[in-house]
Amino acid sequence: MGEDIVMGKIQVNNIKLYAYHGCLEEEAKIGSWYRVDVEVEADLSKSSQTDELLDTVDYVHLNHVVKEEMAIRSKLLEEVAKRILNRFFIELDMVNKATVSVAKINPPIGGNVQEVVIILSKER
Repeated sequence: MGEDIVMGKIQVNNIKLYAYHGCLEEEAKIGSWYRVDVEVEADLSKSSQTDELLDTVDYVHLNHVVKEEMAIRSKLLEEVAKRILNRFFIELDMVNKATVSVAKINPPIGGNVQEVVIILSKER
């Protein structure tokens, strides 16, 4: 019999970053805090046996992509999330599915709003 396929998820949660996204000119100057959560799905059969980093999706790489893309200003959070997803699929062959959540903390929309969140998913 063949080996069992072990599908798994890797999550990097609560990545906090200061960035300058938004449609308002003041957002480009002042900036605000953001929280990013990512989840990728991949076949983790090999890494669960070999215990080798090369056989899995490196969460350091995931975090690096998030930090680089969040540093590039966008008017919309959807555009940032899409760029992050695209890089995951270009740079990480093992990824079968990914979800990216980008939250703007205390958005300047009037009233007492804790955060607004955009969530995008993509499958190979």
